[in-house]
Amino acid sequence: MASGARLATADDAAEIGRLLHDFNTEYSEYTPGPEVLAERVAAMIDDGDATVLLAGEGPDGIAMLRFRRLVFHDGMHAYLEELYVAPPRRGEGLGRALLDLAMQAARDRGAIWIELGTSEEDVAARGLYESAGFINREGGPGGPVMYVYEREL
Repeated sequence: MASGARLATADDAAEIGRLLHDFNTEYSEYTPGPEVLAERVAAMIDDGDATVLLAGEGPDGIAMLRFRRLVFHDGMHAYLEELYVAPPRRGEGLGRALLDLAMQAARDRGAIWIELGTSEEDVAARGLYESAGFINREGGPGGPVMYVYEREL
């Protein structure tokens, strides 16, 4: 696979936890720490709740997919929950390799639809997603403006 992208196992939990922690730290988001993240992701992988992909020798990049059954269609919905490449390795194709492998992993799992979210400010990520055929339906052609609501429980 390009750039060494591969499917992760629970044995990769420490590296996964490190990458997820680095991701949230870089963007000043809350993180419970790499050890807690590693423990949680290992359980998610073992339970089949997440598919995690890694790229690079470090590894230096991660993609995390979650799945759910669709109600109005026969198939699965894939959500690309995380995609991150460490800053020193950006621009080397790791993000593209992870995105391509994520889409293939979603197809292999029976997904007929994949979606993701990113911030307006993350122009590089938006460029990657758009170059891979993702469409932003937020008020543009193809769909109405969608609002995302959330709250703590």
